[in-house]
Amino acid sequence: MKKKTLVVGASTNPERYSNKAIKSLKNNAVETIALGLRKGEVASVAIETEKLPFNNVHTVTLYLNSKRQEDYYNYIISLNPKRVIFNPGTENIEFYKLLDANNIETEVACTLVLLATNQY
Repeated sequence: MKKKTLVVGASTNPERYSNKAIKSLKNNAVETIALGLRKGEVASVAIETEKLPFNNVHTVTLYLNSKRQEDYYNYIISLNPKRVIFNPGTENIEFYKLLDANNIETEVACTLVLLATNQY
């Protein structure tokens, strides 16, 4: 397993990109954890509803709009990931600055595309 990834904004709805990302991460042998509004499971990954203190998170991939991200700023920074991926529709200059100030890399990209093109 490589680059342990936390999917924030996870959904059990197969039409949601967060759901597709969880499946793609698992298919690419990436250790995956998930955080969402409702408990559930996708590809054998439990969706947690509490901001748990996960260890050794390499990447956080966001599926929340910029307004909804505000509640997660401190939590994500506390996990000290190497990078945060801002998927299409999640761009957030304020959060980029906070992450940069904490030496956390930001990447404006699509997790699905990164995985499909072996750039993850």
